[in-house]
Amino acid sequence: MKSPKRLQALVDEGLVDTVLRQLKSGKEADVYVVMCGGEVRAAKIYKEATNRSFRQAVDYTENRKVKNSRQARAMAKGTRYGREQREAAWQSAEVDALYRLAAAGVRVPRPYNFLEGVLIMELVSDADGQAAPRLSELPFTADEARAHHATLIGEVVRMLCAGVVHGDLSEFNILLAADGPVVIDLPQAVDAAGNNHALRMLLRDVDNLRSFFGRFAPELLATHYGPEIWSLYAGGLLEPTTPLTGRYEHQPGAVDLEGVLREIEDARLEEEAFRLRMA
Repeated sequence: MKSPKRLQALVDEGLVDTVLRQLKSGKEADVYVVMCGGEVRAAKIYKEATNRSFRQAVDYTENRKVKNSRQARAMAKGTRYGREQREAAWQSAEVDALYRLAAAGVRVPRPYNFLEGVLIMELVSDADGQAAPRLSELPFTADEARAHHATLIGEVVRMLCAGVVHGDLSEFNILLAADGPVVIDLPQAVDAAGNNHALRMLLRDVDNLRSFFGRFAPELLATHYGPEIWSLYAGGLLEPTTPLTGRYEHQPGAVDLEGVLREIEDARLEEEAFRLRMA
């Protein structure tokens, strides 16, 4: 097949041997199956993210590091150079998160290289050696749902212990490999300690898992792992092996009206995104 321009540049440089086929085309990136040094891998080619709102970008990129003050000023002003640097930072965030999480033992695709907006990484495969499907494409028994939910709650904990919150975790960005679920799509990952929206995003990630697997194992809908996990993390008590109960007693306090309104708006945007994906 004819290689995309940016991928062909890697072929010319010898970093990619052959482009086998296109695996996925999305709004933020296209993914291809490639050969590198005799190994089958995935090549993710990022697109310019014109479909993300400014408010969402600010939430996700809060406190992300930039190389120098010139870049920070340009990104704040929204100049052409600033937009280019913001997009570069958005892309490199996934690469940084993948390396960080892989080192922490989180079930993510192993990254190999990142050049000119192309990420070369492990191709997650199913038991037949084919590209693994997304959870959203599969039915599950109640026992399977409970097992996968427990695995993924453990991965959320492991990510948080590594200082990372996925920020957009759902059945649409989790693959079912031959040996279990694998978390993908991390350009929106945030620093748990440095981002003021980390708590809200973690609770949403866990709620998404609960809602999806609760379709197959309804008792999961009564669990409250999100606030339990964050409470342990905030208290310095969370470790990858910390036992969880799924129960949490809410502590009454002042109502954060602004937070409630933002949650409502987030829910609306997520519903729109869900309908687009299903379409």
